[in-house]
Order: sequence, then structure tokens, then C-alpha cells
Amino acid sequence: MAEPRRSAANDSGDFTGVRILVVEARFYDDIADALLAGATRALEAAGAAFERVSVPGSLEVPSAIAITLDAAERSGRPYDGVVALGCVIRGDTIHFEIVATQSARALMDLSVARRVPIGNGILTVDTDAQAWSRARAEEADKGGDAARAALALVRLKRRLGPR
Repeated sequence: MAEPRRSAANDSGDFTGVRILVVEARFYDDIADALLAGATRALEAAGAAFERVSVPGSLEVPSAIAITLDAAERSGRPYDGVVALGCVIRGDTIHFEIVATQSARALMDLSVARRVPIGNGILTVDTDAQAWSRARAEEADKGGDAARAALALVRLKRRLGPR
């Protein structure tokens, strides 16, 4: 597996009052738990508040995000960012390509169209072992990475937004 070649992220910033929506696909419950644990640790370490919504699979994540963002805006309590979590493991059919491609496309479309920071933590892997390697906090910690990516975008939006 290729390792990231990046400098340490600047995780500093005041995330007091930041509300993050975490939408997790539960198709692989055990892997979802590991991804959620990583995201939770990262959000708590940053001091960000978060709420969780669960859906059956990764293809439902973008719809759940759109529905929940709309409801939050109507209530006057919008979210500052989103963390999308899930796992798609290649099988014997083209279903993998459909779910992997369309969930990623829909997340990008939502993020750009709505200007909402989204950290994409939906794993797309060939094997169960690859999924575990990416999900475990002591290995790749992709749940934590997705949360940190969402927070980095929240920081950027706050810095460039109206004062």
C-alpha cells in the first residue's frame, strides 16, 4: 500500500461551536465501527460537536446527507461540515464500480453545489484485509482522516467567509 507523503496537518484552530454531521453506512458493521471510532476520536480531539446518522449502505450516504442538511437548515441549526463513512469491497459483479463511483460522485456534487465541507471516508477496496488496514486507528485511520479533512475545510470556509 502506498503511504502518504505529506507534512503533518495543521489541526489547530478553534472548533468550539462547530457542528459536524457524521453519516455512516452500516453494510459492514465491524468496519463501520472502526471508521466511526477514528472519526469520533478526531472530532472530539478538535472540540467539535457531532451527530450521527446511520444508513444501510454507501450508496445511501449522499441522500442521507442532503436530507439531513435540509432538515438542519430548516430548524435553524445548520451543520458546518460532514463526515461520510462507509466501505465498499469488490465482489464478483460490477456493483462495486457502481457504488464506489456513484457515492464518490454524489459526495463531490453535494460538496461543491452546497459549499459544504465533506470529508470522504468511504473505503473502496479489493479485500476485507485492505478494509481493515485502512479502517483501524492504529493503521491508516481513514475515519480519522475523513474527520480531519472535513475540519480542514471548515477552517478554510471560516477563514474566507464573511466576518
